[in-house]
Amino acid sequence: MVENAFARLKHFRALATRYDKLKRNYESTVSLACALIWLKL
Repeated sequence: MVENAFARLKHFRALATRYDKLKRNYESTVSLACALIWLKL
């Protein structure tokens, strides 16, 4: 289940390549991606 969640997160290009260099921005992008994945379920 955890591996599937990471596989879904890797579909977001900004997360896979880590465009955001600041920790704060990266964490907010991860949170947004998780929320979008959760809403699709």
